Parts: sequence; structure tokens; C-alpha cells
Amino acid sequence: MSLALTPARRRTAAAVLTAALLVPLAACSSSDDAKKDTGGSAGSGSSSAPQANLTVLAAASLTDVFKTAGAAYEKSHPGTKLTFSFAGSQELVAQVAQGSPADVLVTADAKSMDKVKADTDTPAVIAKNRLVIATGKGNPFKIDELKDLGDTELKVVLAAPEVPAGKYSKKILDAQKITVKPVSQEPNVRAVLSKVELGEADAGLVYKTDAESAGDKVDAVEIPDAQNAVAQYPAATLKDSKNTRAAAAFVAWLSSPEGQKILQDAGFQKP
Repeated sequence: MSLALTPARRRTAAAVLTAALLVPLAACSSSDDAKKDTGGSAGSGSSSAPQANLTVLAAASLTDVFKTAGAAYEKSHPGTKLTFSFAGSQELVAQVAQGSPADVLVTADAKSMDKVKADTDTPAVIAKNRLVIATGKGNPFKIDELKDLGDTELKVVLAAPEVPAGKYSKKILDAQKITVKPVSQEPNVRAVLSKVELGEADAGLVYKTDAESAGDKVDAVEIPDAQNAVAQYPAATLKDSKNTRAAAAFVAWLSSPEGQKILQDAGFQKP
């Protein structure tokens, strides 16, 4: 029997061989395209929701609400992992200025954000807040209003002047011509709250959301709007981020109905 291939059989064999060679090439091309769409992480399935590990630098007063928001975001955006770093806004700004790797910055005032405007994209205000007087449980010293903080027998603690909460505190105390000599000035507003919770201070000025997060550990004395200050929280992506699209998606989500519900449920006001 002759083993020679006829011209027709040679053409058939060549076609089969060509198809076999093209399959892995197509697979490689598909994988490469997926990587490009997701910033180097294949398999997200959507260019609008790229996979990424994001580092978010956030003001200390966002500690509790951002943990809740982060869990919700990761659940609705599979493949995205959020790592938060909480501190006073002035500390976060210093980190950005020093080139610390991060993707998103959220501060408790616009002035802090302005200091690193060369390092960020255009910020968007995602929430507002107001100050309250935090006292020990049951308000043992019967503090009723802002001027009571001028009592020299009270141990009052404030955020440091360079911290947004400290700036807001100084602004409202100065406006009412109230002199307060704090027993300490803390590096962030959560440290002020902690001093009151532990009984190391009789009172302190904190954000309303901080007092609410403490539950029944402290009492909160409201400050009338006419005597209060409005804190704004701008959020922005960092230009040096290696995950710019994913970072921008998270910042945009904070202003979405889902993100806003979480913020407002925690006591933050609409931007």
C-alpha cells in the first residue's frame, strides 16, 4: 500500500496543523487583552471595574464608617481589596508629600487637601460633619453649652491646632470669645474621644459622628449651628497611584447612593 499523500490530503493536513498552532496564540492574545483591561490583572471581566489592591489614606474620624464602607465595596466589586490607613489629616498630607505609596486620599478639611493638590486629581466632597461636646457618661459635670468649657476647673482636651478638628474647635471658641486651656492637645480627633471615654478628660470637642460611634461610653452635647463649624471631607485619587482607574472608581462610589447611605447612616451629612 502506498503511504504517499495526495494533494487533497496534504491540504487537509496543513489546515489541521495551522488550526492547532493558532489555538494557543489566540489564548495568549485573549489573556494579554484581559491584563490590559484590568491594569495587569486578568479575569475581572469588566474594564469599568478593574481588580486592584488599593491603599486609602483617610482622616481618623472616618475610621468606623470606612470599615463598613470598605466591606460593602469589596462585596460589590469582587477582586478589589481595600487597605485603610487612618490618621490626622496633617499626618496623611505629610505621607503624601513624602511619596508614601497610596491610591486615595480623604481628609477632614479642604485646606489639608489643598496642600497636596499637585499630587492629586480634582477632589470631590463626599460628606460633611459638625462638632459636639463629648462628656463622660451621664454628663457628670452638667455641661450644657459651649461657654461651659471655659470653666477652669474642667479638664478639657482638644485636637491639636494643626489638626482639622483642632482648627474647627479654635474657630468656634474664638468666635464665642471663650478661653479654654486644654489639659492636652491630641494628634487626631479619635484621641480626643478616647481621653473622654477613659475619664482622663471631663470634656472635649469631637465630631458628631465620633460621639455616636462611642455609643453609651460618652454623652454628646449639641452645639447650635450658629455657633458651630461645618467640616468637609474631600476625597481624591493620587496621581502616583498604580491603580488609577480602580482608585477613581472607589472615589466615585463614595458619592453614589450606596456610599452616601452608609455615610449618612453613620451620622455624616450630605456633601
